[in-house]
Amino acid sequence: MPSIRGLLRSVEVPEFPGLTFHEVRARSALNAVPAGSGMPFGHTINPYRGCSHQCVYCFARGTHQWLELDTGRDFDTQIVVKTNLVEVLRRELARSSWRREHVALGTNTDPYQRAEGRYRLMPGVIGALAGSGTPFSILTKGTLLRRDLPLLAAAARDVPVGLGVSMAIWDEDLHTALEPGVPSPRARLELVRAVADAGLPCGVFLAPVLPGLTDRLADLDAAIAAIAAAGATGVTVVPLHLRPGAREWFTAWLAREHPQLVPRYRQLYGRGAYVPAEYRRWLADRVAPLLAAHGLDRRAGGEARGAGVPGDDEAAFPAGSLPERRQDPAAGLPGAAAATVRTPAAEVPEQLSLL
Repeated sequence: MPSIRGLLRSVEVPEFPGLTFHEVRARSALNAVPAGSGMPFGHTINPYRGCSHQCVYCFARGTHQWLELDTGRDFDTQIVVKTNLVEVLRRELARSSWRREHVALGTNTDPYQRAEGRYRLMPGVIGALAGSGTPFSILTKGTLLRRDLPLLAAAARDVPVGLGVSMAIWDEDLHTALEPGVPSPRARLELVRAVADAGLPCGVFLAPVLPGLTDRLADLDAAIAAIAAAGATGVTVVPLHLRPGAREWFTAWLAREHPQLVPRYRQLYGRGAYVPAEYRRWLADRVAPLLAAHGLDRRAGGEARGAGVPGDDEAAFPAGSLPERRQDPAAGLPGAAAATVRTPAAEVPEQLSLL
């Protein structure tokens, strides 16, 4: 039995075969981001731990070890559900000390994975954040977000909202092998289109780009063209990174399915989780003209947008994925404290563990 604090019960349901949901009572909802992390948000919310998307490369896998569960099959199938999340969140947002900083969802595991279809935590989370005057962002691979577009459109009238969608693998066989629980790339393109049609911003993380597998010029061009046609407000390209937990599972898959690439990956990742600067520059040089050709290298005002590969000076989160910085969205609310704006030295989305 896993060591899960606050466990109420563990259930298996016929509509989600192979998954076990561990229902817990959470003691907190808002997670403070360490100062100096470089993240453009002060807090995160994670409704679930583990992820049924089953992305072989997901570097949130290592967090399952804290529950005495393995980072492979258990991460994919043993899902922790914070059943009282909305209640706890409302209580925390009502505190006089809450400064209504940007809150991010989807930075660890996906809030719109399959479990959300059963537990419906996100509508309450969206309502609580918007009702408290708290700006927020959501990063997802889950097309279930479409269900909440009316709520998100209503929330965006009250607070700044950012939305991001992650996609990078366009080959169906590769998609099935590496992210078997994720909606297809075409379905996620339709999600981007639906978000745009709802009048909401949507930045796309072209992530992770897999060296030797998805970094061919023709593949990148086709992906960026499709993303632009779907109405994305911006794109950032993120190369694969391999942290402990994900590294073991991905490299085992690579050795089994593409053994000819193993020496190349040893060269790229021999010194750590991230590709070296040389590869980042090579990828940035390859991507930059494609972004320009498809109109994704400019902000609305016409200035050069920080599009490119995280880790380079010009890198940024894609336009639309972060809430716009406005005057304190809580101004005028009873008991509202003045909000602070976090201005990181470098906004580096490669630290997002969903990708």
